[in-house]
Amino acid sequence: MRKGSVKNTRINSEVQKVLAEAIRSGLKDPRVPEFTSVTDVEVAPDLKTCKVWVSMLINNDENSMEAGLEGLKSAEGFLRRELAHELNLRNTPELIFLPDNSIEYGNRMSQLIDEVSKADSAARAARGEGDQED
Repeated sequence: MRKGSVKNTRINSEVQKVLAEAIRSGLKDPRVPEFTSVTDVEVAPDLKTCKVWVSMLINNDENSMEAGLEGLKSAEGFLRRELAHELNLRNTPELIFLPDNSIEYGNRMSQLIDEVSKADSAARAARGEGDQED
């Protein structure tokens, strides 16, 4: 199976769905935050390994992200069993959990844009300019 093939893409999608459901409903580890999302999955063409990118809603504490990843690593056996039970794959891949900070990055950029917009509006008001279109 080639990387990027239709079959590989379909397997990635199914693995992502099963892992997201297993983490959301079946995982009881207190280190893993309640709001943990599987944002992307990349299964190797030989089905031996699977990179899983996860995003966690935490209080901007790096230790919480690390603790959450450790909780997921310790639950790898449970998650692999769920994968094997739900999907009929030749091999059940080894799971490698990686942090995905794209949501946090997007929120931070949105916050910065809002701050610049407010500062720009205040500067226009100070100069006596309105929000008029020419």
